[in-house]
Amino acid sequence: MKQNKLSNLFDFLPKSKVKAGDGLDEGKYPLYTSSEKQSKYLDNFQHERGCLVFGTGGKASVHFTTSRFATSTDCITIRPKPKAKIKADYVFQFFKGNMQVLENGFKGAGLKHISKAYLSDILIPYPEEYRDQKRIAHLLSKVEGLIALRKQHLQQLDDLLKSVFLEMFGDPVRNEKKWATEPLEKFTTIERGRFSPRPRNDPKFYSGAYPFIQTGDISRSNGRLREYTQTLNELGIKVSKKFDVGTIVIAIVGATIGETAILQIPTYAPDSVIGITPRTGDKETESVFIEFLLRFWKPVLRARAPEAARANINIETLRPLPVIRPLEDDRKQFAAIVEKVEGLKSRYQKSLSDLETLYGALSQKAFKGELDLSRVPLPIEPDASHRKPAETEPDIALPESENPSHFFSPAKSHTSNLSCFEKR
Repeated sequence: MKQNKLSNLFDFLPKSKVKAGDGLDEGKYPLYTSSEKQSKYLDNFQHERGCLVFGTGGKASVHFTTSRFATSTDCITIRPKPKAKIKADYVFQFFKGNMQVLENGFKGAGLKHISKAYLSDILIPYPEEYRDQKRIAHLLSKVEGLIALRKQHLQQLDDLLKSVFLEMFGDPVRNEKKWATEPLEKFTTIERGRFSPRPRNDPKFYSGAYPFIQTGDISRSNGRLREYTQTLNELGIKVSKKFDVGTIVIAIVGATIGETAILQIPTYAPDSVIGITPRTGDKETESVFIEFLLRFWKPVLRARAPEAARANINIETLRPLPVIRPLEDDRKQFAAIVEKVEGLKSRYQKSLSDLETLYGALSQKAFKGELDLSRVPLPIEPDASHRKPAETEPDIALPESENPSHFFSPAKSHTSNLSCFEKR
Protein backbone atom coordinates (compact mmCIF):
# COMPACT_ATOMS: atom_id res chain seq x y z
CA MET A 1 0.00 0.00 0.00
CA LYS A 2 1.18 3.51 -0.81
CA GLN A 3 0.49 6.56 1.35
CA ASN A 4 0.06 10.18 0.39
CA LYS A 5 -1.44 13.35 1.80
CA LEU A 6 -4.99 14.14 0.78
CA SER A 7 -3.84 17.46 -0.69
CA ASN A 8 -1.43 15.65 -3.03
CA LEU A 9 -4.23 13.46 -4.38
CA PHE A 10 -7.20 15.86 -4.50
CA ASP A 11 -7.93 19.44 -5.53
CA PHE A 12 -9.88 21.56 -3.04
CA LEU A 13 -12.76 23.22 -4.90
CA PRO A 14 -13.99 26.81 -4.32
CA LYS A 15 -16.03 27.30 -1.17
CA SER A 16 -19.77 27.72 -1.60
CA LYS A 17 -21.64 30.89 -0.65
CA VAL A 18 -24.98 29.10 -0.28
CA LYS A 19 -26.40 28.98 3.25
CA ALA A 20 -27.78 25.70 4.57
CA GLY A 21 -31.10 27.43 5.22
CA ASP A 22 -31.44 28.24 1.50
CA GLY A 23 -31.99 24.56 0.72
CA LEU A 24 -35.31 23.40 -0.72
CA ASP A 25 -37.37 20.35 0.20
CA GLU A 26 -37.51 19.55 -3.51
CA GLY A 27 -35.24 20.53 -6.38
CA LYS A 28 -33.16 19.33 -9.32
CA TYR A 29 -29.87 18.79 -7.51
CA PRO A 30 -28.87 17.51 -4.05
CA LEU A 31 -27.56 20.14 -1.62
CA TYR A 32 -24.99 18.87 0.87
CA THR A 33 -24.65 20.59 4.25
CA SER A 34 -22.78 19.68 7.43
CA SER A 35 -25.51 17.14 8.22
CA GLU A 36 -24.75 13.43 8.07
CA LYS A 37 -27.84 12.98 5.88
CA GLN A 38 -28.47 14.77 2.61
CA SER A 39 -32.06 16.03 2.66
CA LYS A 40 -32.04 19.43 0.90
CA TYR A 41 -32.00 20.41 -2.78
CA LEU A 42 -31.31 23.34 -5.13
CA ASP A 43 -32.34 24.03 -8.72
CA ASN A 44 -28.76 25.00 -9.65
CA PHE A 45 -25.64 22.86 -9.36
CA GLN A 46 -22.06 23.84 -8.54
CA HIS A 47 -20.04 20.71 -9.35
CA GLU A 48 -20.10 17.53 -11.40
CA ARG A 49 -20.33 14.05 -9.86
CA GLY A 50 -17.37 12.15 -8.41
CA CYS A 51 -16.42 14.46 -5.53
CA LEU A 52 -16.10 14.08 -1.77
CA VAL A 53 -17.95 16.53 0.48
CA PHE A 54 -16.95 17.02 4.12
CA GLY A 55 -19.17 18.73 6.69
CA THR A 56 -17.03 21.22 8.62
CA GLY A 57 -19.18 22.06 11.64
CA GLY A 58 -20.58 19.98 14.50
CA LYS A 59 -20.16 16.29 13.75
CA ALA A 60 -17.88 14.52 11.27
CA SER A 61 -19.57 13.66 7.96
CA VAL A 62 -18.46 12.72 4.45
CA HIS A 63 -20.42 12.15 1.23
CA PHE A 64 -19.51 10.72 -2.16
CA THR A 65 -21.44 12.46 -4.94
CA THR A 66 -22.96 10.38 -7.74
CA SER A 67 -24.65 13.23 -9.64
CA ARG A 68 -24.33 16.98 -10.16
CA PHE A 69 -24.70 18.72 -6.81
CA ALA A 70 -24.35 21.85 -4.69
CA THR A 71 -22.96 22.48 -1.20
CA SER A 72 -23.55 24.99 1.58
CA THR A 73 -20.93 27.23 3.19
CA ASP A 74 -20.24 24.70 5.95
CA CYS A 75 -18.71 22.15 3.55
CA ILE A 76 -15.34 21.42 1.97
CA THR A 77 -15.44 19.78 -1.47
CA ILE A 78 -12.56 17.90 -3.11
CA ARG A 79 -12.04 16.20 -6.48
CA PRO A 80 -9.23 13.82 -7.57
CA LYS A 81 -6.36 15.62 -9.28
CA PRO A 82 -6.34 14.96 -13.04
CA LYS A 83 -3.06 13.05 -12.92
CA ALA A 84 -3.55 11.35 -9.55
CA LYS A 85 -4.38 7.67 -9.82
CA ILE A 86 -6.91 7.73 -7.02
CA LYS A 87 -10.62 6.86 -6.93
CA ALA A 88 -12.86 9.17 -4.96
CA ASP A 89 -15.23 6.38 -3.94
CA TYR A 90 -12.27 4.36 -2.63
CA VAL A 91 -11.20 7.29 -0.42
CA PHE A 92 -14.83 7.73 0.63
CA GLN A 93 -14.84 4.13 1.89
CA PHE A 94 -11.57 4.78 3.71
CA PHE A 95 -13.15 7.65 5.64
CA LYS A 96 -16.39 5.72 6.27
CA GLY A 97 -14.39 2.93 7.87
CA ASN A 98 -12.13 5.32 9.79
CA MET A 99 -14.41 8.17 10.86
CA GLN A 100 -12.20 8.77 13.90
CA VAL A 101 -9.64 10.27 11.50
CA LEU A 102 -12.15 13.05 10.76
CA GLU A 103 -13.53 13.25 14.30
CA ASN A 104 -10.05 13.95 15.67
CA GLY A 105 -9.87 17.07 13.51
CA PHE A 106 -12.84 18.86 15.09
CA LYS A 107 -11.50 21.58 17.40
CA GLY A 108 -12.66 24.69 19.20
CA ALA A 109 -15.03 25.80 21.93
CA GLY A 110 -18.77 25.43 21.48
CA LEU A 111 -19.58 24.14 18.00
CA LYS A 112 -16.39 22.39 16.88
CA HIS A 113 -15.04 22.68 13.33
CA ILE A 114 -12.60 20.85 11.09
CA SER A 115 -10.17 22.86 8.95
CA LYS A 116 -8.92 22.59 5.39
CA ALA A 117 -5.38 22.41 6.77
CA TYR A 118 -6.22 19.37 8.88
CA LEU A 119 -7.89 17.59 5.96
CA SER A 120 -4.97 18.40 3.66
CA ASP A 121 -2.48 16.57 5.88
CA ILE A 122 -4.47 13.34 6.32
CA LEU A 123 -2.47 10.37 5.01
CA ILE A 124 -4.45 8.14 2.65
CA PRO A 125 -3.33 4.51 2.23
CA TYR A 126 -4.12 3.14 -1.23
CA PRO A 127 -3.13 0.37 -3.65
CA GLU A 128 -0.99 1.67 -6.48
CA GLU A 129 -3.01 -0.51 -8.87
CA TYR A 130 -6.08 1.55 -9.83
CA ARG A 131 -8.15 -1.58 -10.47
CA ASP A 132 -7.57 -2.70 -6.88
CA GLN A 133 -9.01 0.58 -5.62
CA LYS A 134 -12.09 -0.18 -7.72
CA ARG A 135 -12.36 -3.64 -6.19
CA ILE A 136 -12.14 -2.37 -2.62
CA ALA A 137 -14.66 0.42 -3.21
CA HIS A 138 -17.06 -2.02 -4.92
CA LEU A 139 -16.74 -4.66 -2.21
CA LEU A 140 -17.35 -2.26 0.67
CA SER A 141 -20.16 -0.37 -1.06
CA LYS A 142 -21.87 -3.70 -1.75
CA VAL A 143 -21.86 -4.63 1.94
CA GLU A 144 -22.85 -1.06 2.84
CA GLY A 145 -25.83 -1.36 0.51
CA LEU A 146 -26.95 -4.56 2.21
CA ILE A 147 -26.66 -2.83 5.59
CA ALA A 148 -28.91 -0.02 4.35
CA LEU A 149 -31.39 -2.60 3.05
CA ARG A 150 -31.57 -4.36 6.42
CA LYS A 151 -32.20 -1.03 8.17
CA GLN A 152 -34.94 -0.30 5.66
CA HIS A 153 -36.56 -3.68 6.37
CA LEU A 154 -36.52 -3.02 10.11
CA GLN A 155 -38.14 0.38 9.59
CA GLN A 156 -40.79 -1.17 7.35
CA LEU A 157 -41.67 -3.69 10.06
CA ASP A 158 -42.02 -0.87 12.61
CA ASP A 159 -44.23 1.03 10.16
CA LEU A 160 -46.33 -2.10 9.65
CA LEU A 161 -47.01 -2.46 13.38
CA LYS A 162 -47.92 1.20 13.66
CA SER A 163 -50.39 0.83 10.79
CA VAL A 164 -51.95 -2.26 12.39
CA PHE A 165 -52.33 -0.45 15.72
CA LEU A 166 -53.95 2.59 14.11
CA GLU A 167 -56.29 0.38 12.09
CA MET A 168 -57.40 -1.56 15.17
CA PHE A 169 -57.47 1.17 17.81
CA GLY A 170 -56.93 4.57 16.20
CA ASP A 171 -54.62 7.20 17.67
CA PRO A 172 -54.57 6.50 21.44
CA VAL A 173 -53.79 10.13 22.27
CA ARG A 174 -56.72 11.64 20.35
CA ASN A 175 -58.89 8.54 20.96
CA GLU A 176 -61.06 9.19 17.91
CA LYS A 177 -62.63 5.72 18.30
CA LYS A 178 -64.00 6.75 21.70
CA TRP A 179 -62.63 3.83 23.70
CA ALA A 180 -63.13 3.86 27.45
CA THR A 181 -60.00 5.13 29.22
CA GLU A 182 -58.40 4.54 32.60
CA PRO A 183 -55.47 6.25 34.34
CA LEU A 184 -52.26 4.30 33.81
CA GLU A 185 -51.82 3.92 37.57
CA LYS A 186 -55.17 2.09 37.92
CA PHE A 187 -53.99 -1.15 36.31
CA THR A 188 -50.19 -0.91 36.56
CA THR A 189 -47.52 -0.47 39.20
CA ILE A 190 -45.36 2.55 38.40
CA GLU A 191 -41.98 2.73 40.16
CA ARG A 192 -38.94 4.92 39.71
CA GLY A 193 -35.47 3.45 39.37
CA ARG A 194 -32.85 4.28 41.97
CA PHE A 195 -29.14 4.81 42.31
CA SER A 196 -28.39 6.86 45.40
CA PRO A 197 -24.56 7.09 45.69
CA ARG A 198 -22.83 10.40 45.08
CA PRO A 199 -20.70 10.74 43.10
CA ARG A 200 -22.53 8.43 40.70
CA ASN A 201 -19.35 7.29 38.99
CA ASP A 202 -17.73 5.85 42.13
CA PRO A 203 -16.11 2.66 40.74
CA LYS A 204 -16.69 0.64 43.91
CA PHE A 205 -20.34 0.04 42.86
CA TYR A 206 -19.67 -1.16 39.30
CA SER A 207 -18.22 -4.02 37.24
CA GLY A 208 -20.19 -6.87 38.74
CA ALA A 209 -22.61 -9.53 37.50
CA TYR A 210 -25.83 -7.47 37.50
CA PRO A 211 -27.09 -5.53 34.45
CA PHE A 212 -27.53 -1.80 35.09
CA ILE A 213 -29.35 -0.02 32.27
CA GLN A 214 -29.14 3.62 31.22
CA THR A 215 -31.56 5.70 29.16
CA GLY A 216 -29.37 5.24 26.10
CA ASP A 217 -29.81 1.47 26.36
CA ILE A 218 -33.57 1.98 26.13
CA SER A 219 -33.39 4.20 23.04
CA ARG A 220 -31.07 1.71 21.29
CA SER A 221 -33.17 -1.35 22.14
CA ASN A 222 -35.85 -0.96 19.45
CA GLY A 223 -38.55 -1.82 21.97
CA ARG A 224 -37.03 -5.02 23.41
CA LEU A 225 -34.18 -4.49 25.85
CA ARG A 226 -31.64 -7.31 25.93
CA GLU A 227 -28.32 -5.45 25.92
CA TYR A 228 -26.76 -3.08 28.42
CA THR A 229 -23.57 -1.06 28.79
CA GLN A 230 -22.95 -1.17 32.55
CA THR A 231 -23.10 -3.64 35.42
CA LEU A 232 -23.33 -3.36 39.20
CA ASN A 233 -21.65 -5.49 41.85
CA GLU A 234 -23.08 -6.72 45.17
CA LEU A 235 -22.50 -3.32 46.72
CA GLY A 236 -24.14 -1.54 43.79
CA ILE A 237 -27.40 -3.49 43.81
CA LYS A 238 -28.00 -2.49 47.44
CA VAL A 239 -28.38 1.13 46.36
CA SER A 240 -30.33 0.55 43.14
CA LYS A 241 -33.76 -0.67 42.00
CA LYS A 242 -34.41 -4.01 40.28
CA PHE A 243 -36.99 -4.53 37.53
CA ASP A 244 -38.06 -7.98 36.31
CA VAL A 245 -38.58 -9.43 32.83
CA GLY A 246 -41.73 -8.02 31.21
CA THR A 247 -41.47 -4.63 32.90
CA ILE A 248 -41.94 -1.65 30.60
CA VAL A 249 -39.10 0.82 31.14
CA ILE A 250 -39.42 4.44 30.08
CA ALA A 251 -36.68 7.08 29.98
CA ILE A 252 -37.64 10.29 31.77
CA VAL A 253 -34.70 12.68 31.29
CA GLY A 254 -32.93 14.58 28.53
CA ALA A 255 -33.08 13.76 24.85
CA THR A 256 -34.38 10.25 25.54
CA ILE A 257 -37.62 11.29 27.29
CA GLY A 258 -40.46 8.95 26.34
CA GLU A 259 -38.28 6.17 24.88
CA THR A 260 -39.72 2.79 25.93
CA ALA A 261 -38.85 -0.90 25.91
CA ILE A 262 -39.95 -4.19 27.44
CA LEU A 263 -37.27 -5.88 29.53
CA GLN A 264 -36.17 -9.26 28.19
CA ILE A 265 -33.75 -9.66 31.11
CA PRO A 266 -33.96 -8.71 34.80
CA THR A 267 -32.02 -5.51 35.36
CA TYR A 268 -31.31 -2.69 37.76
CA ALA A 269 -32.05 0.91 36.78
CA PRO A 270 -31.21 4.45 38.01
CA ASP A 271 -33.66 7.25 38.79
CA SER A 272 -33.62 8.41 35.16
CA VAL A 273 -35.80 5.38 34.38
CA ILE A 274 -39.35 4.47 35.43
CA GLY A 275 -40.63 0.89 35.42
CA ILE A 276 -44.28 0.09 34.60
CA THR A 277 -45.63 -3.37 35.48
CA PRO A 278 -49.19 -4.48 34.56
CA ARG A 279 -51.25 -5.74 37.52
CA THR A 280 -54.30 -7.06 35.68
CA GLY A 281 -55.11 -9.45 32.85
CA ASP A 282 -52.50 -11.37 30.90
CA LYS A 283 -49.36 -9.48 31.91
CA GLU A 284 -47.43 -10.35 28.74
CA THR A 285 -50.28 -9.10 26.55
CA GLU A 286 -50.68 -5.97 28.64
CA SER A 287 -46.95 -5.18 28.51
CA VAL A 288 -46.90 -5.44 24.71
CA PHE A 289 -50.03 -3.31 24.30
CA ILE A 290 -49.04 -0.62 26.80
CA GLU A 291 -45.46 -0.30 25.53
CA PHE A 292 -46.65 0.20 21.97
CA LEU A 293 -49.36 2.62 23.07
CA LEU A 294 -46.79 4.71 24.97
CA ARG A 295 -44.85 5.25 21.74
CA PHE A 296 -47.72 7.48 20.57
CA TRP A 297 -47.50 9.46 23.81
CA LYS A 298 -43.77 10.20 23.44
CA PRO A 299 -44.13 13.63 21.76
CA VAL A 300 -46.76 14.63 24.33
CA LEU A 301 -44.52 13.62 27.23
CA ARG A 302 -41.61 15.52 25.74
CA ALA A 303 -43.77 18.60 25.33
CA ARG A 304 -44.73 18.40 29.01
CA ALA A 305 -41.11 18.32 30.18
CA PRO A 306 -39.95 21.66 31.64
CA GLU A 307 -37.74 23.71 29.33
CA ALA A 308 -34.39 23.29 31.03
CA ALA A 309 -30.86 22.18 30.33
CA ARG A 310 -31.84 18.70 31.47
CA ALA A 311 -35.56 18.34 30.76
CA ASN A 312 -37.40 15.62 32.66
CA ILE A 313 -40.76 14.13 33.56
CA ASN A 314 -41.70 12.19 36.68
CA ILE A 315 -44.10 9.59 38.05
CA GLU A 316 -46.77 12.24 38.60
CA THR A 317 -46.78 12.87 34.84
CA LEU A 318 -47.39 9.19 34.08
CA ARG A 319 -49.84 8.15 36.80
CA PRO A 320 -52.92 10.02 35.46
CA LEU A 321 -52.12 9.31 31.81
CA PRO A 322 -55.46 8.35 30.15
CA VAL A 323 -54.94 4.95 28.54
CA ILE A 324 -57.46 3.52 26.08
CA ARG A 325 -58.91 0.14 27.12
CA PRO A 326 -60.19 -1.76 24.06
CA LEU A 327 -61.61 -5.27 24.44
CA GLU A 328 -59.15 -7.73 25.95
CA ASP A 329 -59.49 -10.05 22.94
CA ASP A 330 -58.45 -7.19 20.64
CA ARG A 331 -55.45 -6.41 22.83
CA LYS A 332 -54.46 -10.08 22.75
CA GLN A 333 -54.82 -10.18 18.97
CA PHE A 334 -52.56 -7.15 18.59
CA ALA A 335 -50.00 -8.57 21.03
CA ALA A 336 -49.89 -11.80 19.01
CA ILE A 337 -49.22 -9.83 15.82
CA VAL A 338 -46.48 -7.85 17.56
CA GLU A 339 -44.72 -10.97 18.80
CA LYS A 340 -44.69 -12.49 15.31
CA VAL A 341 -43.26 -9.30 13.83
CA GLU A 342 -40.74 -9.04 16.67
CA GLY A 343 -39.51 -12.50 15.71
CA LEU A 344 -38.87 -11.27 12.17
CA LYS A 345 -37.23 -8.11 13.50
CA SER A 346 -34.91 -10.17 15.67
CA ARG A 347 -33.72 -12.11 12.63
CA TYR A 348 -33.24 -8.96 10.58
CA GLN A 349 -31.40 -7.32 13.47
CA LYS A 350 -29.09 -10.34 13.68
CA SER A 351 -28.46 -10.09 9.95
CA LEU A 352 -27.74 -6.36 10.31
CA SER A 353 -25.28 -6.94 13.15
CA ASP A 354 -23.50 -9.62 11.12
CA LEU A 355 -23.20 -7.34 8.11
CA GLU A 356 -21.90 -4.43 10.19
CA THR A 357 -19.27 -6.70 11.74
CA LEU A 358 -18.28 -7.98 8.30
CA TYR A 359 -18.06 -4.43 6.94
CA GLY A 360 -15.78 -3.36 9.79
CA ALA A 361 -13.50 -6.38 9.39
CA LEU A 362 -13.26 -6.04 5.61
CA SER A 363 -12.64 -2.31 5.88
CA GLN A 364 -9.78 -2.67 8.35
CA LYS A 365 -8.09 -5.39 6.32
CA ALA A 366 -8.62 -3.60 3.01
CA PHE A 367 -6.83 -0.45 4.11
CA LYS A 368 -3.96 -2.43 5.61
CA GLY A 369 -3.40 -4.28 2.34
CA GLU A 370 -4.37 -7.63 3.87
CA LEU A 371 -7.05 -8.70 1.37
CA ASP A 372 -6.47 -10.95 -1.63
CA LEU A 373 -8.07 -8.60 -4.13
CA SER A 374 -7.65 -11.04 -7.01
CA ARG A 375 -10.70 -12.83 -5.60
CA VAL A 376 -12.85 -9.70 -5.71
CA PRO A 377 -14.55 -9.22 -9.12
CA LEU A 378 -14.32 -5.81 -10.77
CA PRO A 379 -17.62 -3.90 -10.97
CA ILE A 380 -19.32 -3.69 -14.36
CA GLU A 381 -18.68 -0.29 -15.90
CA PRO A 382 -21.84 1.82 -16.50
CA ASP A 383 -21.41 1.82 -20.29
CA ALA A 384 -21.35 -1.97 -20.30
CA SER A 385 -24.23 -2.49 -17.90
CA HIS A 386 -26.69 -3.26 -20.68
CA ARG A 387 -24.74 -6.32 -21.74
CA LYS A 388 -25.99 -9.70 -20.66
CA PRO A 389 -23.58 -11.15 -18.08
CA ALA A 390 -21.82 -14.39 -18.88
CA GLU A 391 -23.24 -17.52 -17.31
CA THR A 392 -20.37 -17.92 -14.87
CA GLU A 393 -20.14 -17.91 -11.11
CA PRO A 394 -18.04 -15.08 -9.62
CA ASP A 395 -15.05 -15.85 -7.45
CA ILE A 396 -16.75 -14.23 -4.47
CA ALA A 397 -20.52 -13.89 -4.26
CA LEU A 398 -21.72 -11.35 -1.72
CA PRO A 399 -25.10 -12.22 -0.16
CA GLU A 400 -28.04 -10.98 -2.21
CA SER A 401 -30.85 -12.84 -0.43
CA GLU A 402 -33.75 -11.04 1.15
CA ASN A 403 -34.17 -13.98 3.53
CA PRO A 404 -32.35 -13.27 6.80
CA SER A 405 -31.82 -17.00 7.35
CA HIS A 406 -29.51 -17.05 4.33
CA PHE A 407 -27.01 -14.87 6.12
CA PHE A 408 -24.03 -16.05 8.10
CA SER A 409 -23.76 -16.26 11.87
CA PRO A 410 -21.07 -14.14 13.55
CA ALA A 411 -19.41 -17.14 15.15
CA LYS A 412 -18.69 -19.11 11.97
CA SER A 413 -19.61 -17.41 8.76
CA HIS A 414 -17.83 -14.12 9.40
CA THR A 415 -14.58 -16.00 9.60
CA SER A 416 -15.26 -18.05 6.51
CA ASN A 417 -16.51 -15.06 4.49
CA LEU A 418 -13.49 -13.00 5.48
CA SER A 419 -10.87 -15.73 5.24
CA CYS A 420 -11.49 -16.22 1.53
CA PHE A 421 -10.30 -12.64 0.94
CA GLU A 422 -7.18 -12.84 3.11
CA LYS A 423 -3.76 -13.00 1.57
CA ARG A 424 -2.00 -16.34 1.88
